[in-house]
Amino acid sequence: GMINWKEMNARSAKLLESLNINVPPTQMLDECSVAIQQMIAIARAVDMKCKVLILDEPTAPLTEDEVDKLLDIVMKLKKKGYVIIYISHRLPELFKIGDRITVLRDGKLITTGPIEDFDTPKLIKAMVGRELSYEYPEKSGKVGDVIFEAKNIYSEKVQNISFKVRAGEILGIGGLVGAGRTELLRAIYGADLRYAGEIYLEGKKVKINRPEDAVKLGIGFVTEDRKRQGLLLDYSICYNTSLPILKRISNLGVINKIKERKIATKEWEDLRIKAPSIDTKASTLSGGNQQKIVLAKWLAADCKVIFMDEPTRGVDVN
Repeated sequence: GMINWKEMNARSAKLLESLNINVPPTQMLDECSVAIQQMIAIARAVDMKCKVLILDEPTAPLTEDEVDKLLDIVMKLKKKGYVIIYISHRLPELFKIGDRITVLRDGKLITTGPIEDFDTPKLIKAMVGRELSYEYPEKSGKVGDVIFEAKNIYSEKVQNISFKVRAGEILGIGGLVGAGRTELLRAIYGADLRYAGEIYLEGKKVKINRPEDAVKLGIGFVTEDRKRQGLLLDYSICYNTSLPILKRISNLGVINKIKERKIATKEWEDLRIKAPSIDTKASTLSGGNQQKIVLAKWLAADCKVIFMDEPTRGVDVN
């Protein structure tokens, strides 16, 4: 029952080196990036001497550079004779590494065949069930006055970040995994400790020390991890949608169920959430429909500003 730590570390180091995973075997996993964690999971499967390796959305949270590294590992395993089943919404990856493609829709087999028989439009049509006339809608809306401003934001992960956002404007924040994108938004929102910095809403300086302060000011946050941070999975669409507005639809601590259901029904219909009713549990829905619920609650709250952190993670092409 005793573990030979020296041998275990030596074997792990050799395995990691063979897969070009540059991390010491004694490194704590929670200190590693998501990309390294994904690669370690693959390395573990290889060490089990498996014959079939199933990869379910392995690149969803990764940057392009990290995706390339992971795909290199997959190609190495392919050359060694592993059978690989690769599930992904990122279509370019399939054309890069795939030999055959199988499309499922609503639990049914739609088509299967050699990769050479497909191109992107044909694959999308098989997945969605119809042709998509456009991949992205045209930009619309007029840009107005500055609504939100952050000045000299400091936290444990970010240093001296400032930006302004105008009404009708989308500000994109880019960077590799670990660059501090999520940490910047969390520090502004009061979810992480902010050491310094000023926040202005509609020209007025405001205090945000915790998420509740941000919600009261009309700032929403679509988190990158909807299952753990964005939803109460065991509760209904209706309950999740009304969470940020409970005080608005309550009297003496009692929720007005008529108001709650009216607001939830509107968002359910407007966002075309695929579910039998607003009483359906969030846990029973697809990732894309769960993400719609996360967005629905902030639309119901009439937010002036919405932070969106990797909002399309794990969401299909349609």
